[in-house]
Amino acid sequence: MRGLGFRSALAAFVPCAIGWAFLSLARAAEIDKCPDMIAGTPIWRAALAPGRAAITFVGHATFLIESAGGTVAATDYNDYVRPRLLPTVITMNKAHSTHYSLHPNPAIAHVLRGWNPDGGPAHHDVNVGDIHIRNVPTNIRNWEGGTEYDANSIFIFETAGLCIAHLGHLHHPLTPEHLKQVGHVDVLLVPVDGSYTLDTPGMMEVIDAIRAPLILPMHYFGSATLNRFLDVARGKYEIEFSPSSAIGVSRQELPSRPNMLFLPERHY
Repeated sequence: MRGLGFRSALAAFVPCAIGWAFLSLARAAEIDKCPDMIAGTPIWRAALAPGRAAITFVGHATFLIESAGGTVAATDYNDYVRPRLLPTVITMNKAHSTHYSLHPNPAIAHVLRGWNPDGGPAHHDVNVGDIHIRNVPTNIRNWEGGTEYDANSIFIFETAGLCIAHLGHLHHPLTPEHLKQVGHVDVLLVPVDGSYTLDTPGMMEVIDAIRAPLILPMHYFGSATLNRFLDVARGKYEIEFSPSSAIGVSRQELPSRPNMLFLPERHY
């Protein structure tokens, strides 16, 4: 797909597009807090060939990442935006209750917290089926305006020859050491609210520094928030809106230049 442009490549990315409407930028009013939302379950129905992965946007900061071997990972798993499909492994972050669960489903085989309940940084470097998952700890602001060290993690999922990075509830720019630990990224899942996480100029610096070919924005609450981000991003990146909340991707199908693809939340 290289050199054909992302609009052409999108046809290979998006399955079962018929019946899905394009994302409406005006569909939801902006709210004044990190919201509590309930979404249905996105399930990738088609079999994945080796060398391909599926990514579905459940909503808020939760994605499903599905491997060709049938492993299912859910990011920022919580009690509000929860897929009905039982994941094999979940990752969570601490900043807000819409990013973690105190009582995840006990049938979930692997629960990876982005913070260490015993103090210090969390450390994950595990193979779950055919997905390798590791984390890079970052800090968060606490409710008193101070810093809670190592309370967020960037989780990196490696499968099908792809590196998929979820920034979690990132609150600060990344240092050269952070970027070194993150390493090469093919698909970046990035919060773009511009307030509860990192501000928009700071987040754009992070996006520019990571230089992923495919960028999937998340954590936007309505048209005002999204348009503020788009006002900045349109000057630097090609912007696409997917008709489907689920995409299939392989290394060969990555765009030849960085592109942002907005997936609609999956509602039922």
